[in-house]
Amino acid sequence: MIWNPHELANVAGMQGVDYACLAAQGLPLRLLPLAPTCVPSAPGFEASGGDFGPQQVAELLARTDIHGAAELMTMQSLLNGDPRVQGIVAAGLASGKRVCGHGRGLTGGDLAAYVAAGVETDHELTSAADLIARLEAGLTIELRGSHEHLLPEFARALISLGHLPQTVTLCTDDVFPDDLLAKGGLNHVMRILMENDVPAAWVYRAATFNAANRIGRPDLGLVAPGKRADIVLVSDLGKVSATHVFADGRLTAEKGRLVRPAPTISVPSGITQSVRTKAFNPADFEISAKGPVAHIATLSKPRFPEWGQRQVAVQNGKLVLPDDMIRMAIRNRHGQNTPTRVAFLEHWGTWRGAFATTVSHDSHNLTVFGRNPEDMAAAANAVRQTQGGLAVVSGGRVITSLALPLAGLISDKPIEDVASNFTEIRAAVDTLVDWQPPYLVFKALFGASLVCNAGPRLSDVGLVDVFENRILEGCVITGTLT
Repeated sequence: MIWNPHELANVAGMQGVDYACLAAQGLPLRLLPLAPTCVPSAPGFEASGGDFGPQQVAELLARTDIHGAAELMTMQSLLNGDPRVQGIVAAGLASGKRVCGHGRGLTGGDLAAYVAAGVETDHELTSAADLIARLEAGLTIELRGSHEHLLPEFARALISLGHLPQTVTLCTDDVFPDDLLAKGGLNHVMRILMENDVPAAWVYRAATFNAANRIGRPDLGLVAPGKRADIVLVSDLGKVSATHVFADGRLTAEKGRLVRPAPTISVPSGITQSVRTKAFNPADFEISAKGPVAHIATLSKPRFPEWGQRQVAVQNGKLVLPDDMIRMAIRNRHGQNTPTRVAFLEHWGTWRGAFATTVSHDSHNLTVFGRNPEDMAAAANAVRQTQGGLAVVSGGRVITSLALPLAGLISDKPIEDVASNFTEIRAAVDTLVDWQPPYLVFKALFGASLVCNAGPRLSDVGLVDVFENRILEGCVITGTLT
């Protein structure tokens, strides 16, 4: 497994990376951590619990327990010649270790420039045309399972080539715990591809030999003399049903259970006490304005947001939320004590409660969605009290919650317990929101603040757009948004 501990770094800085590397040692599988390159993912447009510039990344890459530079999400900054981002890529190239990428939305000359700068990989594919363009650009492709609805399209594109390129590999990326337990991780991606007529030999090659080849590990990916004996025995090729797992020639798992337990390690306080913010009250989710009417900037559409504008009524010095909109709020939870930022969202469906989370890509600041400020405050305080996690509220009452006390991202409970609890969260939110797939879905709640991607987003700084280099501290504007 190649692991980017980017989330832990954005919460706990270098201490988060040290914890990740320590956790990777002595495991009954091969876990290769990378050096996070985007801490925060969009400097100046958000603030997180760490700040990694070229020097910090170079220091990490000099370590033997770091196996490359993790996905570079600051696409536009690199294309604009930002010295910080160029220095991070240069550190990766100087180390001789691979530089992984995140090229969502890049096409034509921008894609070519991103690759020419030294980035090697991409998993942010949105169509078959994207896949072919990235293959032609020479990128290593990591087909991911978290956008499952796109895999049939990718399968058809690969089959049309008549062969499997050596640069096609697989990855997971953002798999929810209940899906991980019920469906699996990489094995689920493999099953879907084979169900869509990709030959089994191609799929297994992408998962093994191609992957080892692209990370520069000739000792992995083949069952042969002189290679590492990392071997999975499967009872059914199509189902990818593992019966035995060997790592370095030693049996580590049998019939779905570990034979060798993972070692326990101590957890530093920076990981366990990561929600450092004052308590919330309903007023934090109101927006002050002078009336009777205010002109505001809105965030329109989930997943692929656009700027919008509205004339909104003002009552008692506060914006009145229109019936067809919801509120989104973010507060920095890393001790910076900055104001709660609030935006009005269009085309986000009808809500009858609130949802709060500290899993909010990529700075993982405390994020809340809802209509009613009382519900939003209750949800935010529930998450604050558990030192991170998820909470669902309706009518001022917490319906269900999931504590994630490790960095506000991870539970210390068994996967079965976490999956069951997470399923309860999903079911509770389903009763409060009318989803509209494929974009207005539960998963959209965790990536709405992904400010490095194209389009306007809300962060702890305000309403921001990295590609347009725009920051609005509040949504109330004068004149026309251009």
